[in-house]
Amino acid sequence: MLKRAMDIILSGAFLVLLSGPMFLIAILVRITSPGPAVHWSKRIGKNNQLFLMPKYRTMRVGAPQVATHLLQDSGTYITKIGAILRKTSLDELPQLWSVLVGDMSLVGPRPALFNQDDLVALRNQYGIDGLRPGVTGWAQINGRDELPVPLKVRFDKEYLDNCGIVFDLKILLMTLVKVLRKEGVRH
Repeated sequence: MLKRAMDIILSGAFLVLLSGPMFLIAILVRITSPGPAVHWSKRIGKNNQLFLMPKYRTMRVGAPQVATHLLQDSGTYITKIGAILRKTSLDELPQLWSVLVGDMSLVGPRPALFNQDDLVALRNQYGIDGLRPGVTGWAQINGRDELPVPLKVRFDKEYLDNCGIVFDLKILLMTLVKVLRKEGVRH
């Protein structure tokens, strides 16, 4: 209950405070490549429920719907502004909406793509599927894009076993440090 209240208050406040920069980013995405500013990605949420997660569009329209690291030559799909948004994690800002409406939390395991069966199966095995996915999480700050699926799930399980407001605040602060240092981003 306290976690959900924190999610609502913080996501609402950030959406208001960042509305100007978010509008500017949307315009930049639109004028630098054809297509919508926001991409709604099919993701696996709490209890394996599908939901649509918004992100600023960083890839060309028509790019395959797979994890970026699985693309043969991801650079051919990522737009110029998209590369900047990914390195700075600004592409994640629209997910504050998903937090506000309850599809996501600020902190939790990152939501799997609808077709990441290996990740979903391992999370189900350890009960991680019962958590609301997060904008950031314990696995994110311990490797982000660089983690193989089994290690990512191990970190997700550690989060499940230790989750609470204090741990969430620690993860949020560590996320800020990682983002400012641009650590762990490959694509």
